[in-house]
Amino acid sequence: MRAIVVEEFGGPEVLKIVELPEPRPGAGEVRIRVHAAAVNPTDVLLRSGEITRLLPQVPPPPYIPGMDAAGVIDAVGPGGDGRLKVGDEVIAIVTPYGPHKGAYAEQIVAPAASVVRAPAGSDLAAASTLLMNALTVRMGLDSLGLQPGQTLAVTGAAGAVGGYAVELGKLDGLRVIADASPADRALVERLGADVILERGDELARRIREVVPQGVDAVFDAAMLHEQILPAIRDGGAIVTVRGWSGPTERGIVAYPVFVGDGLTETAKLERLRQQAEDGKLALRVARVLPAAEAAEAHRLLEAGGVRGRLVLDFGA
Repeated sequence: MRAIVVEEFGGPEVLKIVELPEPRPGAGEVRIRVHAAAVNPTDVLLRSGEITRLLPQVPPPPYIPGMDAAGVIDAVGPGGDGRLKVGDEVIAIVTPYGPHKGAYAEQIVAPAASVVRAPAGSDLAAASTLLMNALTVRMGLDSLGLQPGQTLAVTGAAGAVGGYAVELGKLDGLRVIADASPADRALVERLGADVILERGDELARRIREVVPQGVDAVFDAAMLHEQILPAIRDGGAIVTVRGWSGPTERGIVAYPVFVGDGLTETAKLERLRQQAEDGKLALRVARVLPAAEAAEAHRLLEAGGVRGRLVLDFGA
């Protein structure tokens, strides 16, 4: 089978197409014939080697990148519970540096607990964009434990993670304040934000103008870190990505979220799948590229300004 591997850290050019043996599912595992794999910033961190700064325990290359896959189950290992069967269209969240390989391959083996059916009515390219980003947000919001009616500010609201923070925050009954550039304002409105403020260096001040006492929490998808802390009330909280944990101020608690901690939380994955199937979570595809153009997908992502997710097509 074909796979895209990283044998050494570097730029997009280090992504290589290789032939690997067909993987076999073990007990409690399924094998997926991959049709689509989403390209996430985590994949860029892995390829560049930056991931070793954030997660020093990560083993050295080689890797197969990718954490989001969509495809069709073509084999089921022993010990299955009947929830998944051969022929099911599914989505999976996987890790490149565990016992299983990443998503950039024609076939992958994954724990059944990390696999759910694809949202009905969605093509596999769109379905591949859901789990990693939405699960990151779900885990972060669960850490906060906010109650309906409380206020959440979201930075980077037009991005994939920030967009799900807006949508899932609203589904949790929160009042959501989001940032946006003029070009992204209509998008963030469609996502459902209650208040939209201009992004930029003055965002914390603008939030305080709307909520003088400070918001209950921030989901910091834009990685503003200490710059956004003044927007938060005393004793509030901030969810961060890429491991930032402070220092904070005024009793504010930081919750770094690592999606790898939740890969087998099937109930959360099923809930996200259902919300997408019900049209409550948007599946945003920026562009679909052939798998052989993985390096170009990484270049586009690193250039910035992508709205939605780039997707690699392994269906051919």
